[in-house]
Amino acid sequence: MRYRKLGTTGIDVSTQCLGTMMYGANGNTDHDDCVSQIHHALESGINFIDTADVYSQGESEVIVGKALAGRRDDVLVATKCFNPMGEGRNRRGSSRRWIIQACEESLGRLGTDYIDLYQVHRLDWDTDIEEIMDALTTLVQQGKVRYLGSSTYPAEWIVEAQWASRRRNAQRFVCEQPQYSIFAREIEPHVLPTAMRHSMGVIPWSPLAGGWLTGKYRRDIGLPKDSRYGGGGVFARMSRLDEQPEVLDARYELVERLDAVAKAADLTLTQMAYGFVDAHPAVTSTIIGPRTRPQLDDALAAADVALDGATLDAIDAICPVGTNAPGVTSSAPNPAFRRGNRRRG
Repeated sequence: MRYRKLGTTGIDVSTQCLGTMMYGANGNTDHDDCVSQIHHALESGINFIDTADVYSQGESEVIVGKALAGRRDDVLVATKCFNPMGEGRNRRGSSRRWIIQACEESLGRLGTDYIDLYQVHRLDWDTDIEEIMDALTTLVQQGKVRYLGSSTYPAEWIVEAQWASRRRNAQRFVCEQPQYSIFAREIEPHVLPTAMRHSMGVIPWSPLAGGWLTGKYRRDIGLPKDSRYGGGGVFARMSRLDEQPEVLDARYELVERLDAVAKAADLTLTQMAYGFVDAHPAVTSTIIGPRTRPQLDDALAAADVALDGATLDAIDAICPVGTNAPGVTSSAPNPAFRRGNRRRG
């Protein structure tokens, strides 16, 4: 395992961050097995764990808390707020009221007195950015949070958040957590250079594109029922790929072509996918999101993979710089593009 500084914080984080979205009801419901996986990751050199309140409605945070009992001081814990946590109209979003309440609830589930990195899970288009930064600064001042981050923010709002912090003399975002993979490259022209310009760390999520870049989804196999995109999987409900044959066909072809590139480089497709994300100079730590121990071991085996120029060029020829694979969309859609907001009259 290698380590890098998280932006300009001075903190060393492992180049792989253990993501725990699949621990709990949305993935692995065996708490003992999840705890064992977390311990194995720590013993393998990972010192950075990412979770969120919305992952299995708090269950993931509970599992992380169990795993870190007696080990808390050796691990950097990141969690997030924004998404709905229950039926209450104000139990969501980025209002000052909810940010502070959500943090308190996350601390309780994690069984800790502080959160190393507290992130806003998505841009809240309905809340003033200065309110967001002021609320987060309050948590830092109270000692409940050490550092602040954003997740899936557009480049212009990363800049706006930095300026809001300066205007208010508030704490700033020290890192951004974007979607990034061979299949999701739209952040390359804007988000990644912006993060670098502001000396922010970058911890990408979904480097395997929800499992597509493991090769598990093939033309002759389809979408396995126990996968994230098959049956009642966590992404199946959102993507509806089973209803988009043209998108599926295009993705199957991309996987076949990328697999050939990986074999030519003497790598598995999974290893190449992780190596691709790690190769970008803006990236600090890549979030791995296993559900099972074999998936975790597969990810750990890619920790030291470094792609050569020829392999990166071959990937670019298949999935060009700054583009997304068919069916991949931004997770922070701009409301200006909603049909009603496009009226000119």
